[in-house]
Amino acid sequence: MTRSAPQHPTACLALADGTVLMGRGFGATGETTAELCFNTAMTGYQEIMTDPSYAGQIVTFTFPHIGNVGVNDEDDEAADPVAEGMVVKWDPTEPSNWRAMENLSEWLARRGRIAIGGVDTRRLTRAIRQQGAPHVALAHDPAGNFDTAALVAKARGFAGLEGMDLARDVTCAQSYRWDEMRWAWPGGFARQTEARHKVVAVDFGAKRNILRCLASAGCDVTVMPATATADDILALEPDGVFLSNGPGDPAATGNYAVPMIRGILAAEVPVFGICLGHQMLALALGAETVKMNHGHHGANHPVKEIETGKVEVTSMNHGFAVDAQSLPENLVETHVSLFDGSNCGIRMRDRPVFSVQHHPEASPGPQDSFYLFERFAAAMAD
Repeated sequence: MTRSAPQHPTACLALADGTVLMGRGFGATGETTAELCFNTAMTGYQEIMTDPSYAGQIVTFTFPHIGNVGVNDEDDEAADPVAEGMVVKWDPTEPSNWRAMENLSEWLARRGRIAIGGVDTRRLTRAIRQQGAPHVALAHDPAGNFDTAALVAKARGFAGLEGMDLARDVTCAQSYRWDEMRWAWPGGFARQTEARHKVVAVDFGAKRNILRCLASAGCDVTVMPATATADDILALEPDGVFLSNGPGDPAATGNYAVPMIRGILAAEVPVFGICLGHQMLALALGAETVKMNHGHHGANHPVKEIETGKVEVTSMNHGFAVDAQSLPENLVETHVSLFDGSNCGIRMRDRPVFSVQHHPEASPGPQDSFYLFERFAAAMAD
C-alpha cells in the first residue's frame, strides 16, 4: 500500500542552473550534493544504489516501480549504499517479493541516503540528455522548510567528478580472499573449492558479483586495495590480474594505478579489466579518456563485438570513456556501443590483455557477456 502523501513538499532537488523540483522525501533526512545521472534499468535498484561506481552521484530512475520488491542482504554489491541519493517518479510501495527483508525507505534511512519521489523523471532525464549531467543539491525535511536559493548555490559549488580520485574512498582497507560464486537456485551462493587459477583483483570499487563471476570461472581470488603496487601484486605470483570497476576520473586514479598496471604488463601476466579498470588499462597502454555528456547507465545497452558481429545487451554505468581515436597501434578496438559508437572494449594485439567498458557480471542486467570471465580463465590456462 502506498504511503499517504503529505500536504506539503518534504523534499527538494535543486539544479545548478536554478531549476528547483519539489517532491516527497523518503529515506534519510538532511542534504547532499552530487552529480545527477539517470539509469534506465527496469530491475536492480538495490544493486545500483550499492554499486561503488556511483560514488559522488545521485541516480534518477526512469523506471517508475522502484521499491516494489523491497531489499535484502544478498543483493548488496557493497556493504553500504554508495550512490548519494535517488530520484523516483512514484513513492515506493510496500514490498511484494518472497526475498524481501526490509522496505526501501527504511533501508535508505538506516544507511543515511536521501531520496525524493513525485518528480517528473521524464522531464529530468530529457534535461540530462540535452544539457549533460548537472550538479545538484538534494534535501529532505519532513517539515518542508527549504532555502531554495541556498540549495542552488550548494549545487553550483559542487566540484564535479572531473579530476576526482574516488577509488580511494571506496576501495578495501586491506587485502582479503574471495571464494563465493554466483547465486544459483536452489542453493544460493556456493563456495569455490576447486580453483584452477590464482587471480589478484585490484579493488577500485569492485562489485561483489564480479568477484563471484571470477570465482565461478575457477579462480582463487585475492582482492587488493587500489593503492597496491605492482610489486605487492606480483609477490603473490598470480596467474592473472583483474582490474575492477570504480568511480571518479580515471586520469586522477591513474596517477598511481597506471604505474602499477604498467608493472603488471611488464611481467607479461594476463590482464582483464572492467569499466574504470578498462579505462585505466587504456591509459597505461597509451590511449586517452574523456568525460561524457551524460554517460551510460542502464541494463539495456546494445554492444557489438566487432570481430564476430555479435550484439550483446549489456549493463553499463560510466561517465567517462576511452577515446577510440587515441588507441595506439598495439591496441585493437573489440566492442562498440550501438547507441553512440563509443568504445566499449580493447585488447592487445599480441598478448592476453583485454578489457570492456560494460559490466558482464549482470548485476543488474542481462547475462549476455558472462563469456568474458571464461575468456580470462582460458587466457590463464594457455
